[in-house]
Parts: sequence; C-alpha cells; structure tokens
Amino acid sequence: MIPELKPTDASIETIDKELIPTLHFPTEDVLTDPLEVKRRRFDAERAATLGNAYHGKLDIYFQTADGSTKRVYTTVWATHEENLTLKSGIALPLRSVVSFDFY
Repeated sequence: MIPELKPTDASIETIDKELIPTLHFPTEDVLTDPLEVKRRRFDAERAATLGNAYHGKLDIYFQTADGSTKRVYTTVWATHEENLTLKSGIALPLRSVVSFDFY
C-alpha cells in the first residue's frame, strides 16, 4: 500500500505542468492493489468533473521512471483509459499517478 502523501513532504518536488512532456514515466502501474487502482480511476473522474464544471485545480502526485515522486497543481480536463488530459492539452499517464489531493 502506498503511504499517504502529505503536501508538506519536502521530498516531493512540485513542478509546472509544462515540464510533464519532458519527463519519462514507468511502463508498469505504480499501484499494485486493485482497490487502489479502482480508487484512482474514481478520483480521476472526480478531478475531471471538478475541472470541467468548476475549473477547479488540485494536486496530482505521480512517479517518474526513476521512482521519484512529483506533484503538479493543475486542472484535469479529461480522463481517458490510459491518460489524464490536463490544462493546455498536456497528457499524464494514469499508470504513473499515485494519488490526488482535492481541496
């Protein structure tokens, strides 16, 4: 199980969404528990609803191919089978997402 990530965790780098296309992502899902994967899908759909209905932003915690965890504060416009579409049309692989932090 993935430990709860705290926004104040100094080891988590916050990046601008524009840097996401330059990153490399794991080929395998970062979540191994089927219930966590289901919860992530539910949260991804909720994030897209928040983004489309209210233009609301949230923190997305994700891992890169080197295993480091990063955070991006952005709006989710759409959820697809394998990706999230963020504001400005930037794609983030859903398999790399650890969690969402709604405000």
